[in-house]
Amino acid sequence: MIKFMREKSLKVSAIAIAGVMCGADSASAQQDLSTIATNITTSIQTIPGLLTGVSYMLGILLGVLGILKIKDHVENPTQTPLQHGAIRLMAGGGLFALPIVYEAMQTSIGAGAGPAAITVNKVGTSYTLN
Repeated sequence: MIKFMREKSLKVSAIAIAGVMCGADSASAQQDLSTIATNITTSIQTIPGLLTGVSYMLGILLGVLGILKIKDHVENPTQTPLQHGAIRLMAGGGLFALPIVYEAMQTSIGAGAGPAAITVNKVGTSYTLN
């Protein structure tokens, strides 16, 4: 009986998916490659803000967990090594500083307000990197 119901539900879901796919808008099916590339580009622009928020939240969380582990070490040094709390504090600090380091790297490479081009001289030949 269970096998019959499982097969029946698979058939019903397959019919539902086929119906949804047949009823799709024809306008969305006619997108060209440039429209798709534009959509991807605009969607990717919000990722640094998302990563910044996640990095700050995880940094604060690891910092609090590190403090709690150090508290556990103070209460019972034989059970909890100091190393566990210190590792969590360092990882939290690294995650908390990650957006600032990322912004500094982006500015120094040239995507920010830094120089637009770097000129490198080599044995009488000048190369310009843009």
